[in-house]
Amino acid sequence: MIMKYLQEINKPDDLKKLSITQLQEVCSDLREFIIDQLSLNPGHFGSSLGTIELTVALHYLYDTPYDRLVWDVGHQAYSHKILTGRRDRFATNRKLGGLSGFTNPQESEYDTFAAGHASTSISAALGMAVAASLRKEEDRHVVAVIGDGSMTGGLAYEGLNNACSQPNNLLIILNDNNMSIDNNVGGLQDYLVKLTTSSKYNKVRHDVYQGFRRRNLISETDKNRVLRFSNSIKSLITKEQNLFEGFNIRYFGPVDGHDLPGLIRILSNIKEMKGPKLLHIKTVKGKGFEPAERSATVWHAPGMFNKVTGERIVKKNLNQTQAYQDVFGHTLVEMARENKAIVGVTPAMPTGCSMIYLMHELPERAFDVGIAEAHAVTFSAGLAKEGMIPFCNIYSSFMQRAYDQVIHDVALQKLKVIFCLDRAGLVGPDGPTHHGVFDLAYMRPIPNLVISAPYNEHELRNLMHTAVNGNDGPFVIRYPRGQGELTDWHNEPEIVTIGKGRKLSEGKEAALLSIGAIGNNGAKAIEQVKQKGFSVAHYDMVFLKPIDEELLHEVCSRFNTVITLENGVVNGGLGSAVSEFLTDHHYSNVTLHRIGIPDTFVTHGTINELQRITGIDVESIRLQIESWLPGNRNEDSTSRLTYQSPLPVESEKRSK
Repeated sequence: MIMKYLQEINKPDDLKKLSITQLQEVCSDLREFIIDQLSLNPGHFGSSLGTIELTVALHYLYDTPYDRLVWDVGHQAYSHKILTGRRDRFATNRKLGGLSGFTNPQESEYDTFAAGHASTSISAALGMAVAASLRKEEDRHVVAVIGDGSMTGGLAYEGLNNACSQPNNLLIILNDNNMSIDNNVGGLQDYLVKLTTSSKYNKVRHDVYQGFRRRNLISETDKNRVLRFSNSIKSLITKEQNLFEGFNIRYFGPVDGHDLPGLIRILSNIKEMKGPKLLHIKTVKGKGFEPAERSATVWHAPGMFNKVTGERIVKKNLNQTQAYQDVFGHTLVEMARENKAIVGVTPAMPTGCSMIYLMHELPERAFDVGIAEAHAVTFSAGLAKEGMIPFCNIYSSFMQRAYDQVIHDVALQKLKVIFCLDRAGLVGPDGPTHHGVFDLAYMRPIPNLVISAPYNEHELRNLMHTAVNGNDGPFVIRYPRGQGELTDWHNEPEIVTIGKGRKLSEGKEAALLSIGAIGNNGAKAIEQVKQKGFSVAHYDMVFLKPIDEELLHEVCSRFNTVITLENGVVNGGLGSAVSEFLTDHHYSNVTLHRIGIPDTFVTHGTINELQRITGIDVESIRLQIESWLPGNRNEDSTSRLTYQSPLPVESEKRSK
């Protein structure tokens, strides 16, 4: 592709040398560059195309990284990365050893705060703004950029509520891409936007206020009352209620987020204003690429595509297995048809978790509550209290945001909420903010929970039916992202005995205890070990809690070498549970070895790459089993399995 200016932009200061017209060309270059790159190397597409003009305006006007830009989630930050010295490495985005798909301070000083989960930007930026105030850094600006989707998260409102009570000059930019910009927004509204963002208007406003203060005619409390009265008058005139002004945060907008000259003018006018303020911009997801503009959900992260025709390149599933989330979605519909008490709840991921099937067939019994995991859990608890049976489907890493609600609102009351934790274990290119590796460890200590993980799709369906028909309290089912194991996944479900595991294969020299789908890697490794003349038994535990103590007694009475395998952190999960069992029952003759995710945050890469470097791929499991078998020491496994996160090189440091 031919770039007019982008190839000359190596740092934000380079933007400041350009005219507004040239900056518009930079926006065009950025748009073409992102389309070109993501057509071959998949990533978050629509959001990043929608914030190009905003990103250019911010880096043009502000002195980054001294001035702080805090991006919520990070889906929309690709142009930010490209403009801050990472253009030539952008092809490594979301690849092992390459750029992170989100903002990451370890990657660049321009990434002021780690992102990946929604709704964190306002709180983090407020902390930075207050720190600047306490340090008397009056010239340091702090800007939080948050999408309208992230504004459904409770943390965003906690930050807003606190912003007006702290000394700060925080600017919050609300990137609203829920709908296309209305070309005819009304003359009065246009006038108010231009007036309230005018530097002359705000200077007069400030001077009048300071004059009243000097004469002791107004106090800070009176100021807030006047501000609320002023906001009420504005709402009356415009016939619009404004939530943000209810927090005593000055509100500007909405304005066209793709009008670069307009954005620069407005941001220039409000840049030096004192106190917290919010600029509301309207953008279009996928701006500049027609297929993405027409279908924002599909083009959020579309995979590879033809950049000329817009045709998505979908890899064919040659073995005809179903993804675990699709098995969940189809099974939920089957069960909901038979049981009118069953409902589905998801925090903004109906397509990703496949609850979209229930929404299509029984829309009145499927609830997308927005990016609000804590609410999703307590909402489900309320449904359960009144006799409904909610399947609350939340990605494993996002369930971390609702931990108190699981304890306080569900487990404590022993309510029948069925938690389906999708994307459990390593998830691949989204990296450490999205790996679902902690759930077994953080759920295990909670009383009244049943915790399970299916070995394959049949077991997933069995567990879903067991949760409804064989249990009266909360039930956790965790399963991985991606394709399952079976071509014939549609079994006749059966209710299984809670807390009972099963023997998958006999053995004489050692026993492997696995939980969940990672056990399939264990089975393949055992088969390879068997071909070398060794004999290892394999047990699928199915349940972490209650754990099958009868099975453990059998194993410990037969084997001196016991190995546990889990696609979760090694500290706190299955291995820890078995270790506690051995201690509690005085099995001093048993040597326990644990295979799982090491005590570190795992980088991004493909599933196969990450399983290899964390030691849970088939080859690594084989090496470890062989090294632990009595009388056999395979020393090459030790060095192979020392995890080192391949982090990108930090950018050159810069101070003001």
